[in-house]
Amino acid sequence: MAEITIAATLENLDTVLAFVDQQMEAAGCAMKLMAQVDMAVEEIFVNIAHYAYHPEVGEAIVRCEAGGDPFQVVVGFADRGRPYNPLAREDPDVTLDAEQRQIGGLGIFMTKKLMDDIQYEFQDGQNILTLRKKG
Repeated sequence: MAEITIAATLENLDTVLAFVDQQMEAAGCAMKLMAQVDMAVEEIFVNIAHYAYHPEVGEAIVRCEAGGDPFQVVVGFADRGRPYNPLAREDPDVTLDAEQRQIGGLGIFMTKKLMDDIQYEFQDGQNILTLRKKG
């Protein structure tokens, strides 16, 4: 599994996406699958950049592995920011008009719908979130 450690800032989003795309391209990943994984990666990394260390800046570790039979992409994120399980948040009621909905939560909701599996744990002082998508 390839890994990078990077400052969790919005300016580094393109670097994170390029890293994940490089792993997926090397494994022969389909474009549709890459686009779905990229959307989820963007949502998770932006959340880490905005909230994990605020107002400070800390590091995030991003791991990516693609391949196998059946084909799957696994992307893991780890940070030492404040503990937060985004999966514990109640899904927004998307049947309501935008004006009636609670603010926030739509990105994680979308990520849950895009990925086949998402797992969160807080271990050894780290938030660890793992995304899985089958190809």
